[in-house]
Parts: sequence; C-alpha cells; structure tokens
Amino acid sequence: MTPNPDYIRALKESVLTAPYPALLGMSLDAIDFDSCTIGITLGEKHLQPFGIIHGGVLATLIDTATFWAGFLRLPDDAGLVNVDLKLNYLKAVSKGKLRAEGKCLRAGRVISYTEASVFDESGDLLAHGTSTLMALPGKGLKLGAAKFL
Repeated sequence: MTPNPDYIRALKESVLTAPYPALLGMSLDAIDFDSCTIGITLGEKHLQPFGIIHGGVLATLIDTATFWAGFLRLPDDAGLVNVDLKLNYLKAVSKGKLRAEGKCLRAGRVISYTEASVFDESGDLLAHGTSTLMALPGKGLKLGAAKFL
C-alpha cells in the first residue's frame, strides 16, 4: 500500500504552516510507513545563552520525528499524541542543518512505540530518544480534499 502523493504533500505543508514548526523552521522532509525525516536549519533564534543550540530544539526534533514515524499507521479519523518522551543529549551543536530520523518500532491500534535520532551535517549523533504514542479516535488531521489512498 502506497500513500497518495497529494496526501503526503498536504502533510508536509501542514508541518510547514503550523505555528510551532514554522516558528522553529522545521520541515517534514520525508515520511513513509514507520519512518520519517525532519529537517531544520539552525539560526541565532535557536541558541541558548552559552552559544549552543537549546536542548528544547533537539527535544522538539525528537518529539516531532517520533510522532510522524508512527502517524501513517493510524486510521484516517484518528489523531496521535505522545504519552512520554525520553531522550539523551549526546553532543552540542551551534550551527548548521540538522536531520532527525524517526522510526516506528511497534505500531499498535492504540499504543505505538517509536524512536528518533538527531544528526548534524557530518552525520554525528547529537541526541536520541524514544516515545510511546497513543491513538485518539475522532481527532484526525483535516487535510481538505487530500485522501490517504
């Protein structure tokens, strides 16, 4: 089963235009069953007082990548919410483009388990995390005419 390309475009656009992802400058670069890639180009707005990227930016990338990694397994009318988020910061960064790769380790009807890793431009691992996600029936995305299949 392959998702409708128009549906995937609508998902990507929804991330670009949603207030919080737009504030940070995140993009949903790729999404498939059980995986996704989130991108962000770092700037001054992402820095904390010591001149490195705020840990909340890395946490947001992991939160976002774990979410989208589990998303395509949901029924059309369901939403998804993180129940927990556990992460480790492994290396500081101050500039460049980051890539978060999400992977669904177990997709369930109600509870799913996902992981994500954040990498810098040279491929160094900056942070890693896991998340438990819960499906919410009746809380699906409204993407206009775009249908999943």
